[in-house]
Amino acid sequence: METILSISGKPGLYKLVSRGKMNLIVEALDESHKRIPAFAADRVTSLGDIAMYTDAEDVPLWKVLDNLNKKEAGKESSFNYKKSSSKELRDYFTEVLPNFDQDRVHDSDIKKLIQWYNILIKAGVTNFEETMAPTQGDNIDDRKDAE
Repeated sequence: METILSISGKPGLYKLVSRGKMNLIVEALDESHKRIPAFAADRVTSLGDIAMYTDAEDVPLWKVLDNLNKKEAGKESSFNYKKSSSKELRDYFTEVLPNFDQDRVHDSDIKKLIQWYNILIKAGVTNFEETMAPTQGDNIDDRKDAE
């Protein structure tokens, strides 16, 4: 099971390769597969710890990505999130997560979600539950946020 991470201030997604005394060794999920250290001062978040706000209870990120995967039939997103208006973005996301919290989920959150989805699909990750469901004692960061 891979641990997929987001590191604040660094673009893209990373998988955990190893743990050192004072850092984590992570590998970029993009085509470079570059390995870098992530230190305690870096804000490292496991995608398994992220949830999206809804009108009811928060939905784990892997479920949202799974919904997006079904909508896009297992391919990269066809939606041009970089050039879309706020209304187009929210209309698109309503098809993925109909009851998302309109006030707490920002346009930037939706754009990041689509960007992450595309990175994961390019890296061959399609079983989001298996890859991202948190396991006991494996969480890097216990904060919940809708990045």
